[in-house]
Amino acid sequence: MSVHREHHLESVSRMEVLAGPSGKRRWSEALKGRIVAETFVPGVTVTEVARRHDMRPNHLSSWRGLARTGKLVVPDFAGASFAEIVIAEALPPPPVTQHRIELVVGSMTVRLDAATDARRVAELAAALQAAL
Repeated sequence: MSVHREHHLESVSRMEVLAGPSGKRRWSEALKGRIVAETFVPGVTVTEVARRHDMRPNHLSSWRGLARTGKLVVPDFAGASFAEIVIAEALPPPPVTQHRIELVVGSMTVRLDAATDARRVAELAAALQAAL
């Protein structure tokens, strides 16, 4: 049994062809460095630099990572700079405090350990409320 299908296009008034980067492009190390340098200018976003160079922002972000680790040379670019890394001494640990749960109903206060199960806390609160 054969099936016959007909397709009719009544009218095609407009057709758009969207073109983007196709295939693998080769970028020289110098060009990569110049493009990355553009992203270090205050107020400039990676997305807008990527759009200007017809590339994806995540690709440019990976180049920025290479530049931060010294694997990609970035030329001096007016206004471009890396943020300075500051290593501070370790902060002392916060003081250990004992947390408690307090149920206050009328003139009654019940103090519970913070590890008390939530259902148990709810049961006690209901019992205290019923006792009034």
